[in-house]
Amino acid sequence: MHPDSRTTGAAWADPSRPVDERVDLLLADMTVEEKLAQLVGVWVGVSPDAAEVAPAQHEFSEPLPEWSELTKPGLGQLTRVFGTSPLDPAVGARVLADTQRRLVEGSRLGIPAMAHEECLSGFTAWQATVFPIPLAWGATFDPDVVERMATAIGEQLRGIGVHQGLAPVLDVTRDPRWGRTEETIGEDPYLVGLLGAAYTRGLESTGVVATLKHFAGYSASRSGRNHAPVSMGPREFADVVLTPFEMALRLGGARSVMHSYADVDGVPPAANPMLLTELLRGTWGFDGVVVADYFGVSFLESAHGVASSPGHAAALALAAGVDVELPTVRCFGDPLLDLVRNGDVSEELVDRAVARVLRQKCELGLLDADWAPTPAPESIDLDPPAMRDLARTMAERSVVLLDNNRNTLPLAAPRRIAVVGPCADDVLTLMGCYSFPSHVGVQHPEVPIGVEILTVLEAIREEFPDTEVVHAQGCAVDGDDLGGLAEAIRVVRDADVCVAVLGDRAGLFGRGTSGEGCDAEDLTLPGVQSDLLTALLELDVPVVAVMVAGRPYALGEFRGAAATLQTFFPGEEGAGAIAGVLSGRVNPSGKLPVQVPNGSGGQPSTYLHPKLGGPGGVSSVDPTPRFPFGHGLSYTAFTYRRLELSRDTVPIDGEVEVSCVVQNTGLRAGAEVVQLYLHDPVASVTRPVRQLVGFTRVELEAGESVRVTFTVHADRTSFTGVSGRRIVEPGVVDVHVGASSEDTRLSGSFCVVGSPREVGYDRVLTTPVALG
Repeated sequence: MHPDSRTTGAAWADPSRPVDERVDLLLADMTVEEKLAQLVGVWVGVSPDAAEVAPAQHEFSEPLPEWSELTKPGLGQLTRVFGTSPLDPAVGARVLADTQRRLVEGSRLGIPAMAHEECLSGFTAWQATVFPIPLAWGATFDPDVVERMATAIGEQLRGIGVHQGLAPVLDVTRDPRWGRTEETIGEDPYLVGLLGAAYTRGLESTGVVATLKHFAGYSASRSGRNHAPVSMGPREFADVVLTPFEMALRLGGARSVMHSYADVDGVPPAANPMLLTELLRGTWGFDGVVVADYFGVSFLESAHGVASSPGHAAALALAAGVDVELPTVRCFGDPLLDLVRNGDVSEELVDRAVARVLRQKCELGLLDADWAPTPAPESIDLDPPAMRDLARTMAERSVVLLDNNRNTLPLAAPRRIAVVGPCADDVLTLMGCYSFPSHVGVQHPEVPIGVEILTVLEAIREEFPDTEVVHAQGCAVDGDDLGGLAEAIRVVRDADVCVAVLGDRAGLFGRGTSGEGCDAEDLTLPGVQSDLLTALLELDVPVVAVMVAGRPYALGEFRGAAATLQTFFPGEEGAGAIAGVLSGRVNPSGKLPVQVPNGSGGQPSTYLHPKLGGPGGVSSVDPTPRFPFGHGLSYTAFTYRRLELSRDTVPIDGEVEVSCVVQNTGLRAGAEVVQLYLHDPVASVTRPVRQLVGFTRVELEAGESVRVTFTVHADRTSFTGVSGRRIVEPGVVDVHVGASSEDTRLSGSFCVVGSPREVGYDRVLTTPVALG
């Protein structure tokens, strides 16, 4: 071991000095090799023989030098020490601490690496709590519970020496056939932005760097195919795609952004200086670190064809504004070094990126003279009771009751329940593709799943202890084998009610029916599940359809179901939440963050469409969904009355209060998500027929009422106009308040007056809500 500069009195290691001064001093002391080392990660423990957990992982898994040689100039990032294989958490903490110690002792400057991990549905590590997926966060319409979850995850990460979390995903759902729909929060930019900002704020509050992804446009790929090109106009890009990122930066304080894979109108974001530098930094003022999505720099050469070599790809990405190559060194290593030495890439560009990395490390305390690796405890519980309680709350609030014909639910002490379907007795169908069991654990069948988790079948048996519960699978999640149909029919015929549990099993790159690289040709239930459900509905037994999925599937042909529940991979406590809704122990309050289509054909769309996007005589195809955005029923009833607007005319830079009284007129306590929509009937560009601008979740006892007041600033009516600039236009604005985008119980209008006004990044982004 040799003493490093950090521990031998270097001025840049003095925490009493200003951050920028420390960064300048350190930069001046660094060689080019040491600078470039700060711009790369290394993926420790990844195997070229295991199934891929990142696109093109095997293609780009090139042999690396010995650790001591590789890290001699230092290292920017350590990639997924916990999230690559099923490590005991305490062992993982020791591995991380020892790795950092060896890195510091083996390099001249002694700068620790930043350690990053995935944390989309909880910390993606063995034995860690598996939370509901982001689409389920959207179904809660509850920013507070999302922030609490993120705070708990961040405390876990920071406590074991992890500095950066690769979440949240802020892609807005545009085509649910896309396999990564499960990672999105929903199809409305305000819902995505508000919940995404809440997650960001929670993670950042613990000192962990939140990473906004995928910047930008990834979810709008053609035909819902992963990595496919994006054909989107600048207005839609600005108003729908970019808005959640603006909100998470301004309201959440994110310190990192990850670029997207897909090209937008022919330009890959990783090579787009207008996006990563002019907009993100110049206009929005972002001063954090832009990291590459895994192998995203290499894709400039291999997939996009805009670079001729790894070095050329590095030069493009660095100039555009990508600061760090992840997950491991390839383009930003020797290929970029050669270009810098030859003068083909300016060292000033390198210094620009290194300064951003060092500034962040300085803020995290990694440059301080007294820094030491986080001590590794003897044992670590990554799934403590408090985390499970939070996972349970989220799961329960995310269950959506789509319909309840003849008040079939809650089930009133049935004699016999038949539980059928491929998702009834398989815990993996409850978890998304970025949960550890689905992401990594499936490659290690010899290792226990790591967390206690009930299947839906087991949870129903616990929920109904005095009821006979029988089971038949019927069919698999995918494939065309209906060999189990006869047994399923036999089991159901003698039951009082059938609970059909259908949907997805998450995986990666074709190893599932939902998840990264698991795109769908249409929105028919996978495999022969539709045939199974059709056969069950023909029996003289009420059928409760329970969807456990990563995307919405077409349900128009299943109107004969006695009731339908929609869940989106609800996590380790999801089965209990479903069973609780079936029994009535849980009063459902979830609302759809994405509409459920009527038919499966090739016209997936979202509720955010202009008039021509709706039904009409100009087309023989009716795009009306089976269940609209924001829809969700309860076991109690809510009425809306007394809509009041504080003013009829609103100055072009003013605001109006929109309020109404919501009352629980049923017989039990429940929660309602009150939703405010606006419509601009005459504008200079076409506008959506409904657009969510405010919402709040209110819990009311039976008979209780509350006045809900939304404060709507004129900025909330803004949009990107003909000129390409965001404007507030004068004119009439329609107001709709209700229980979904279609079930708007109260309507009114106000008039915006004044000259058109241009607004920018500093505009009002939210609609405050008051209860009283």
